[in-house]
Amino acid sequence: MIYSRSAEYAIRAFVNLAAVPEGKYAMVKNIAAQETIPAHFLAKILQQLARKGLLRSSKGPTGGFSLRVDAHDIRLLDIVEALDGLAPYQQCASGLSECSDDMPCSMHDSWITLRSRIMDYLGKNTIADLAKALDQKKKALAATKKRKARRAAAAKRA
Repeated sequence: MIYSRSAEYAIRAFVNLAAVPEGKYAMVKNIAAQETIPAHFLAKILQQLARKGLLRSSKGPTGGFSLRVDAHDIRLLDIVEALDGLAPYQQCASGLSECSDDMPCSMHDSWITLRSRIMDYLGKNTIADLAKALDQKKKALAATKKRKARRAAAAKRA
């Protein structure tokens, strides 16, 4: 994985939160159940992101979390940076402190290219992009399931 488990869980939770209507909140236990994420771990992650200004939080029986800004404006890079920082992407892939453009390690050039592509991907893709892609995938899977059911029913009739 190109980022931490915390960042992965946060991204999945943010995609889930993108479907929450404006002014409403989603409870951590519900997000955790839907995304199969440990609720206690997810609560800590979302609290951290609320402190960083990416989420709103509300206490009480109708409380929970919601996106502070529109899903179109939250880049994956914003979440990864808030949780992991960018240092892992700026360090030598071999772990050498003396690696530089002047004294490169054997992985230096390929890592610079890969790092650039990763940063580009994280910077260009938003929570809204992922939510849309997930919705399209769910619709395609549902259509495939219906086709298979119709074929099975037709085979039984034949």
